[in-house]
Amino acid sequence: MAEARETSRIRRFIFRIETLRKITQFCFFLLFNAVIFGLAVSPVLLPVLQSLGTPQKTVGDAFTALQNMLYQVIFPWLPLASFILTAVILGRLTCGWVCPFGFVQDLLGFMKRRHKEVSLRTHRGMINIKYGVLLLVLFISGSLAASLAGGVGSGYSASLGVFAPAPFNALSPADTLFAVIPKMALDARYAIMEKPAWDILIDGIFSASLLLWVRLAILVIFLVLAIYIPRNWCQYVCPSGAGLAILSRFSFLGLKRDVVKCTKAGCRTCVEACPMKVRILELPWEKFTDPECIYCLKCVTACPTKALKPKFP
Repeated sequence: MAEARETSRIRRFIFRIETLRKITQFCFFLLFNAVIFGLAVSPVLLPVLQSLGTPQKTVGDAFTALQNMLYQVIFPWLPLASFILTAVILGRLTCGWVCPFGFVQDLLGFMKRRHKEVSLRTHRGMINIKYGVLLLVLFISGSLAASLAGGVGSGYSASLGVFAPAPFNALSPADTLFAVIPKMALDARYAIMEKPAWDILIDGIFSASLLLWVRLAILVIFLVLAIYIPRNWCQYVCPSGAGLAILSRFSFLGLKRDVVKCTKAGCRTCVEACPMKVRILELPWEKFTDPECIYCLKCVTACPTKALKPKFP
């Protein structure tokens, strides 16, 4: 009976923390698009997956700004500063509490109580994909910037086409969700005034470019995957998260595990609760700043002995 009461108390506590995180994510989601509520655009850049193509934005996506500035042959001081300061102070906390696309994935994850388990071997191999995406984007943007600065990049830029200003955003599901689809919806809204909705739909299907269909397919794939594999985009593909992961090894914010309270033998509750599959029990107990940790605090709230807690600095 006492064990049942303790389990119920832990579940209520977890619900409170997770509810607070969802409210925080929702508030940031509204804030980032608060121009529609009358707030002015600010020059703030954050390392989250937003879109500079969203006309209602109040803050900018640092990774998108970095690509655009390299395309304009401007050294990206501000985007780099955003990544460095955020990672050194807060690690990848913005991924778990602020990022709009992370919020969308979390909401979709609630659609299923039981999620698919990715084997540890597969997971360890797949987390490197996002670093590959990051390096590829930086190579394309960096080499284009160097060639444009040398006065020989016009042909290179023309060959890249729509990928030149921001190679990643040309296929990014976040950009499709937050910029492309809203623009299409607004265009359709105004077009309805001139012709029937069915005709607009048919025209749109036949006039859509191959790139648009590819973008929509990528978006659908990752949104569906988010239902079965929580935070799949954050774990395996997101270059913004990869940039933060590299720098977050030096983060002031971390987690601490109390070895006296921790019943490590036979208990893996914290590891099972982690959506990013961080190997908590294998990390230093004094303080750990794992590059995959997004500080959602699910491990902290799931621990039955309260052995885990945030540590700063």
